Amino acid sequence: MIKCVILDDELLAISYLKLLCEQIDNVEVIKAFNDPKIFLNEIDSIDCNVCILDIEMPRMTGLQVAELISGSKKIIFTTAYKEYAAEAFDLNVVDYVRKPIKKERLIQAFDKAKESVAGIQKKDFIEWNTNIGKTIIFTEQIAYIKTSEIDSRDKDIILNDGATIVLKNLSFKNLLEMLPAKDFAQVNKKEMIALSSIKVFSTNEIITTISLDGESFLKMQIGDTYKSALLEMFGR
Repeated sequence: MIKCVILDDELLAISYLKLLCEQIDNVEVIKAFNDPKIFLNEIDSIDCNVCILDIEMPRMTGLQVAELISGSKKIIFTTAYKEYAAEAFDLNVVDYVRKPIKKERLIQAFDKAKESVAGIQKKDFIEWNTNIGKTIIFTEQIAYIKTSEIDSRDKDIILNDGATIVLKNLSFKNLLEMLPAKDFAQVNKKEMIALSSIKVFSTNEIITTISLDGESFLKMQIGDTYKSALLEMFGR
């Protein structure tokens, strides 16, 4: 199922695009916006996997918006101007659809999006903006993830070798969508663990293989909200 969000500064264009989407199987429009700033404020909290962005908007272009949203959201650009095509594909988007949009062409774009969304689940790496720039991190190297103490919007990833990388402006919800579901679990509001890093598991606490000082190991308190999901992962 494609769950999409639309951003276009023209209300008529939004209405037309929603009408087309309603005629396509396995496509659901979750929400539509005509203001890029409101879109950016809300997009991380919306359960969607595809964003349809108009490129030419007065206050902020779709290209600028695309650079700021989650890597787990696939992007389809729409525009009446062909000169943006090369720049759009530099952003590694799913497709670029010229206006006026035809249903058959939109179906092609959604077919590409479905392949791309399915591909997210198969990846053994994540790609995101970090404290060292845009970075590819192989998930098998991740031991532990926690909310940054400097900025709660950021997440600190601790690798198996003890190195730390800071993911910039990424929620746990979107991070979980990017990680292999069978290999990672959120333990409480501020911490997530790779299952391979768990040494001892009880109903209230996890003791990890992550060394703190060479003698003791990191312990994590299990939040009430996350207990049942964790117990289910361990078949209990």
